[in-house]
Amino acid sequence: MSLTRIGGTKMNWKDNLRYKYNTASILEKFIAINIVMFVLTFAFNTIGFLFGSSGNNFLIEWLVFPKDLSDLLFKPWSILTYAFLHAGIFHILSNMIVLYFSGQIFLNFYSRKKFVNFYILGAIFGALIFALSYNLFPAFQGTGKSYLIGASASVMAILVGIATKIPDFQVRLMFLGNLKLWWIAAGLVALDFIQIPFGNPGGHLAHLGGAAIGYLYTKQLEKGNDIGSWIESTINVISDFSFSSKSNPKMKTVYKNKQKKTEKKKSNQKDKNNQEKIDKILDKISSSGYGSLTKEEKDFLFRAGKDL
Repeated sequence: MSLTRIGGTKMNWKDNLRYKYNTASILEKFIAINIVMFVLTFAFNTIGFLFGSSGNNFLIEWLVFPKDLSDLLFKPWSILTYAFLHAGIFHILSNMIVLYFSGQIFLNFYSRKKFVNFYILGAIFGALIFALSYNLFPAFQGTGKSYLIGASASVMAILVGIATKIPDFQVRLMFLGNLKLWWIAAGLVALDFIQIPFGNPGGHLAHLGGAAIGYLYTKQLEKGNDIGSWIESTINVISDFSFSSKSNPKMKTVYKNKQKKTEKKKSNQKDKNNQEKIDKILDKISSSGYGSLTKEEKDFLFRAGKDL
């Protein structure tokens, strides 16, 4: 097993990988998940080919979003999982490039929780538009088996969402110079619309669905309405259930207002002390490298990353 010496102790590659994941931004984590899923799907393709069953990738079959609503009943998770899969290298490369640059701008104005909300809502709305289109428009009748794959609807939700919030924000593009963010978003939306008759119509409609929900979500946030708050609540419930299942249930205690204020003050002071300690550790990494950290510092930083 490969070991790395850190602060006088030996850490294996799993610890290093866990550390890098927990200290990564939500944008980097989502890109990493997309890349890992891409590698896995093509690894299954290779294994299938070697055993004479190429073209029958059960991982893809179980995770892509189907056009038939009856099929959706047997794999409801696919309304989200399809948004972490890609059909080829150019497909994932183009999506991740747009996600990276638009996501960086997005996180300067919105929280990481909002990033997750936009991504998931884009996936859901894109999938629903895809399914409705195939079941309503005559142009799709008799087209046979079709499915939706790719993060494009989610990416469009984030890009159009942030372009709606800061439309005049300028982005420098190679060979094109400075362009306003809304020009870029509007250009990609227009390209999806005009390409519908020429190929992959369901995919382009899904992209437009993601763009529409990105625009709507931002407009609602400006009015004080968070239409994605249910996603945060769902994630919190799942997280609380996951942690509570690993520990013994505790009796509920009711405190008086004065006690609550005292507890809140102590909590704020603890957060402040933790942040100061994190800043010192990060300064130490910046000046001397990660290898200079002691095991206690590394463990503290790891635990802090999990609480972010």
